[in-house]
Amino acid sequence: QVQLVESGGGLVQAGGSLRLSCTASGGRFSIYVMGWYRQAPGKQRELVATITTNGGTNYAESVKGRFTISRDNAKNTMYLQMNSLEPEDAAVYYCNARYSGAWTLNYWGEGTSVTVSS
Repeated sequence: QVQLVESGGGLVQAGGSLRLSCTASGGRFSIYVMGWYRQAPGKQRELVATITTNGGTNYAESVKGRFTISRDNAKNTMYLQMNSLEPEDAAVYYCNARYSGAWTLNYWGEGTSVTVSS
């Protein structure tokens, strides 16, 4: 069982930056594809970015060029550097860990809230 804990959310002005962290415990962090998702009030949860076990990244079109996902397997931690934040980026951001092999494992964190003031 993997536990995921997000941190780094908060209130920021439009145009500002935040860095989110997701720290994992209870499993082999390096085997998981990690991802950030977000959910704004009244909207469905959506993909923000993912990073594979060997560092390959994928981003939603809306955040390309502004957000950077990274991971440090030695620290069991994933990051999301968010720059040039827009009011539309306000949401609860969730950390996800997914393993697909002989079986599938999928874990979520509790989320961290990001508020962007205009």
